[in-house]
Amino acid sequence: MSDTPIRVCIIDDHAMVRRGLKAFLHTAPDLELVGEASSGAEAVRLVQETSPDVVLMDLNMPGINGVEATRAITDCCPTTRVIILTSFGERELVQAAMEAGAISFLMKDIESADLTEAVRAAAAGNRRLAPAAMDALVQALQQPPPIGHDLTPREREVLKLVADGLNNTEIAEVLFISRSTVKTHVSNILSKLEVDSRVEAVTTAIQNKLL
Repeated sequence: MSDTPIRVCIIDDHAMVRRGLKAFLHTAPDLELVGEASSGAEAVRLVQETSPDVVLMDLNMPGINGVEATRAITDCCPTTRVIILTSFGERELVQAAMEAGAISFLMKDIESADLTEAVRAAAAGNRRLAPAAMDALVQALQQPPPIGHDLTPREREVLKLVADGLNNTEIAEVLFISRSTVKTHVSNILSKLEVDSRVEAVTTAIQNKLL
């Protein structure tokens, strides 16, 4: 065990939860609490100020939620590891949190000894996933990707202009590209959305929340 303690921040909008986590940290001599916050916005500022090794992050918070805060923290402080500690294990939340850069996803009913080991593992760059989180990720892998997931940013721009009723010439003028390029983009959009017409493309895009 290193002589240097692992520096930890606690982020949760419930004071009782924060008190419980602080008590847990005090039982591990190699873990040191360096700050706590009750919102995602406070969390980002706190991490920037304290540069902790590990953050224990709640998901369901007002304003900037845990996923958004995790993304901001991993962008600005890439050496800080974020452990999601939550009561919610839905597939969409697990996926969003891991895509945002969280290293681990744990449930709040975890045993203290297991949480201690998870913090140590995170500091060393190793993941820990609650069974519910693992099941959610397996389910996600087994499901086909959503329609339109492979649209490029430019194709999404063209699709929005198609939905606005612009023809190829008008789209070319708006985006400062040639009509032949627009035609190629539209053809790619129809193919990726598995439709045969611009109207069907717009309808499918709306149904799948691409617009």
